[in-house]
Amino acid sequence: MSKKEQSRQWIIGEVTVNGTKIPIVDTKLISADRLGSYKARWGIGRMRYIVEPGLYAAGKPSAGSPVFVSANYKMSFDRLRSQLKGIDGWILVLDTKGINVWCAAGKGTFGTDELIRRIRAVNLTDVISHRKLILPQLGAPGVSAHKVREVSGFMVKYGPVRAEDIPAYLNAGRNATAKMRQVNFGFTDRAVLIPNELIQSAKYFLPAAACFFLLSGVGADIYSAERMIRYGLFSAAIFSAAYVIGITLPPLLLPWLPGKAFSVKGASVGLILAVAVGLYFIYNPESYRNVFGAAAWLFIIPAATSFTAMNFTGCSTYTSPSGVRREMRAAVPIQIVLATVGAGLWITGLFA
Repeated sequence: MSKKEQSRQWIIGEVTVNGTKIPIVDTKLISADRLGSYKARWGIGRMRYIVEPGLYAAGKPSAGSPVFVSANYKMSFDRLRSQLKGIDGWILVLDTKGINVWCAAGKGTFGTDELIRRIRAVNLTDVISHRKLILPQLGAPGVSAHKVREVSGFMVKYGPVRAEDIPAYLNAGRNATAKMRQVNFGFTDRAVLIPNELIQSAKYFLPAAACFFLLSGVGADIYSAERMIRYGLFSAAIFSAAYVIGITLPPLLLPWLPGKAFSVKGASVGLILAVAVGLYFIYNPESYRNVFGAAAWLFIIPAATSFTAMNFTGCSTYTSPSGVRREMRAAVPIQIVLATVGAGLWITGLFA
């Protein structure tokens, strides 16, 4: 079996409608699907974890079967098809560039134009007899329902937030309860975002930590390997700790940290770490070069944790694109000032 065939094991057959062959998908996830999701969570092949946009079938759909719309991020697609066991339906997959429904709606790839374009591309009017589409509720920000109907003739109806509520939604006559409309962002929802953020941010912060290590040997006598070892390892460790804490604690402790903005929540955990480092310096004066080098971390740590925590503004279900831009406009200049002051003090400490 070729690598391409292995990656498409979830296709178990095909149905022909008016001369067009439509793949039939398995509604049961296998170990390969779960492994792929796990790898994507850790950023391994994340942007290649996609399915081809188009029309798919689940079960034995007819011309009157419901049409569910999804993103071509395979984890989103898998979540939908795994809830269609015993349900005969069609799955219309949009080209969202490998981005999930919520984020793609914010970016515009899960949007009005792509939906209209995909309806035409798969000749959906030749496959089904009705003109109704069921979209995930989290895709609503990107789709103008009245424009879709005006241009394509299809009526958009928003299904529940969670795919697992689809069977109950259909049994209720395609009416969503208040609970089905409620968007949760619980501990598990937040925790699963951490691995990918760690991997994605590592390409920026690990080189920065390496710079702290190597530059620690600089001084009035030009360079000392002994100083690099003595102070560099500790400096790299502090910066790495700020990086990890800024990514892990804000999402995990989200409801209990002060402020509404992620940048503020990140700065708060950074201040705690900065105080802890300061207390360590007080009781272990040999661990820092001078007061300038010690004071630098009071600025560098909150700047780093605030910046890394702010990455989660695009993952949270209670932020909006305009809110993200507003937060960045306010927070980034402050982060730059703190980082600049901290870097200035740290460099001064090299020669003081």
